Amino acid sequence: MKQELRLSGTGGQGLILAGIILAEAALLDGKLAIQSQSYGPEARGGSSKSEVIISDNVIHFSKVTEPDLLLAMSQEAANKYSNDLKPDSILVTDKLFVTELPAKHTGKTYELPITHSAKDVLGKSLFANIIALGALVKITGIVSEASLEKAVLNRVPKGTEDANRRALQVGRDLV
Repeated sequence: MKQELRLSGTGGQGLILAGIILAEAALLDGKLAIQSQSYGPEARGGSSKSEVIISDNVIHFSKVTEPDLLLAMSQEAANKYSNDLKPDSILVTDKLFVTELPAKHTGKTYELPITHSAKDVLGKSLFANIIALGALVKITGIVSEASLEKAVLNRVPKGTEDANRRALQVGRDLV
């Protein structure tokens, strides 16, 4: 089993951290993982992507070439990073920011209120990345929920553990 995932949006949405967390969760599950990142020169607002490859076998090439899953947290990301999706890939969008789905995509699509839920349920949009991770793992089963939670708690600021656990549950409930 080898899965290529691309988490994309704009700077400041926490997608680099989300990719790191997902890769760490895979390692906790005993899988192999590689995480890479790319972002524009702007600190916030420019395009951003984090790519993760998770495999049971040795990973020979460290770049995502045909994503099995694309998370698009902005319209720009949906437009820019969907061109190389596999025909049966999964597209997950934040429906607050992605209003036009890529025409070429033929796989399964989940339009989820990720940022809206972060604001409504947790009071801050900064939990959107953790909500997205909860949803992605519920959709794909790529890592165990226990490993995902442990990886999240290893990376988030002290004192935010309960809110982040809740964010994971909100993400799972969106699916």
